[in-house]
Amino acid sequence: MMKSIATLLLCFAALFGPLEAFTAVKPQTISAHSAAHFTSSAVSSPRISSSKLNVVTADLDVVALVAGQENYGFAIVALGEAIWSFAQAPSFDHAKVLAPASIAAVILVAVSGPMITSGDADSAALGLKIATGISALLGASYVARLAAPSSPSPKEAAFLGLLVALAGFFSFSQNLIVDGFVTLPNLPSIPFPQLQLGQGESINTDRY
Repeated sequence: MMKSIATLLLCFAALFGPLEAFTAVKPQTISAHSAAHFTSSAVSSPRISSSKLNVVTADLDVVALVAGQENYGFAIVALGEAIWSFAQAPSFDHAKVLAPASIAAVILVAVSGPMITSGDADSAALGLKIATGISALLGASYVARLAAPSSPSPKEAAFLGLLVALAGFFSFSQNLIVDGFVTLPNLPSIPFPQLQLGQGESINTDRY
């Protein structure tokens, strides 16, 4: 009788023992404080430090001060050169010398100047691009005046205007590149042959 009871107990143990592997695992709960801490550490919003923001603002202030003065100064010099050249030989045919400088001065003063000194990065970048293009076009007009076979006014004034236009072009473009408004593409690296040193050690010098 005892053997049969023991046998039944062994059968029940063998039958229900493997079912423990299929029982549901009780989920572990975490506290609300831990969940909030995990969420805040996993999803963190990017923050700009105050020092970095101050550096960006300071750079824009420097660009507004320096490039703004160059922009307005370039407009004054270009218009002054055109008026002086026209005054040397005032005529209806020679009035065409006033057109490029007048248009450039209006764009520099009314468009690119306020954009450069606005303090906004996008506006300053666009203003510098406009000033760069104006300086290039105005320089082309000075080259045309120098290449003309005859000129009612001295060509030395046109040459001086060309130098000012070149200085303005390089200054505005340098501000675009140095201040990070325009990024130049990286040139591909050129593999150069490597010379192995120490090849002359195996040369037999006895015959010399």
